[in-house]
Amino acid sequence: MTLIRLAIRSLGNRWLTALLTVLAIAVSVVLLLGVEKVRTGAKSSFANTISGTDLIIGARSGGVQLLLYSVFRIGNATNNMTWRSYQAISEHPEIAWTVPLSLGDNHHGFRVLGTQPGYFVRYKYRRNQTLKFNSGKPFSDLFDAVLGADVAAELGYKVGDPIIVAHGIGKIRTAEHDDKPFRVSGVLAKTGTPVDRTVHVGLEAIEAIHIDWRSGRRRQDLSVTADDVRKMKLKPKAVTAVMVGLKSRLSAFKVQRYVNTYRSEPLSAILPGATLYELWALIETAETALSIVSLMVVVTAILGMITMILATLNERRREIAILRSVGAGPRTVIGLLLLEAGILTFAGVITGVLTTYALLYSVRPVVDKVYGLYLEITPPSSFELLALGMIVIGGVIAGLFPALRAYKRSLTDGMTVRN
Repeated sequence: MTLIRLAIRSLGNRWLTALLTVLAIAVSVVLLLGVEKVRTGAKSSFANTISGTDLIIGARSGGVQLLLYSVFRIGNATNNMTWRSYQAISEHPEIAWTVPLSLGDNHHGFRVLGTQPGYFVRYKYRRNQTLKFNSGKPFSDLFDAVLGADVAAELGYKVGDPIIVAHGIGKIRTAEHDDKPFRVSGVLAKTGTPVDRTVHVGLEAIEAIHIDWRSGRRRQDLSVTADDVRKMKLKPKAVTAVMVGLKSRLSAFKVQRYVNTYRSEPLSAILPGATLYELWALIETAETALSIVSLMVVVTAILGMITMILATLNERRREIAILRSVGAGPRTVIGLLLLEAGILTFAGVITGVLTTYALLYSVRPVVDKVYGLYLEITPPSSFELLALGMIVIGGVIAGLFPALRAYKRSLTDGMTVRN
């Protein structure tokens, strides 16, 4: 206890330097834990981009590719799935519900998704959270459109505004369906998923705007107005992908095998959760880089602590010499400096942990609303506790070099008065 009181008083005499060292270590701990919380939060949000959907079915392709264009709206399908196959598969006794998806057009670079009203009920994310409307309601008219939160925010749309869909997926508006404008019927709440950057319209609306188009161009010999097309019985010819819910998840592999061996046309069925983790594995390099950067910041803070202790050794020559003159042995002198290093590191770690959780509580609502990234506030994981323990141990070990150097200085050197 005497050594602990001595170490605390010694640090108290150099409180400003000690405080700066504690703050440096605390900042490094905040960065380390912050990166870890953001990493796990991003991974969790990524894995929960879509939940409650047991299978996604599309034309034969790789699982990641099917996931990218059907869920993340990235890229294009190699082919479409015929409406006849969709109807046949929907009648499978193990399937509870289906939601067809049709992609192919855009609005100012935002993908346009043709689907059915059931999409707003069946699409779930982040552990079965359902889609909610900030304003308006799902589409009910043929030319109604529901906007994702980012689409409405970036383009300044509100319920009732007209919008025009362009053909294709590029941002360059070369061919527009300006003869059949849509009306915004609703704006979805922020989800942090690709839904935010999607324009949703009815599946029949996709057929309606292309009824007088052939091979990506409007036909010059045929002109069908919006009023004309409302009177028609529109039936989709094909869909891009299908979200599937099963009566029992135990039948997932059975239905997947049924789809993958479907004889009428080549199709693929994927398990969204498993494919999401497969996709995450492809971008783990960035995750690893973030962890390395935060680790290097911790190392830098500990090196700064060593520098601080070494810088104060000259000021403490007499203090250490007096300790040695009254009989303090190597263990006492070395133990004192190691204890100081341990106190500084431990105080920095505790301060960093408390600061991290305080920041999480304060910024989580903002991050969730603005970026759609949900940061869970949980006790430190086993990895985080191990990392914090290694920081404390590393700080104590780092104090060993200045401790040995202090003891090796001669007693007379400490008693000599230097002008």
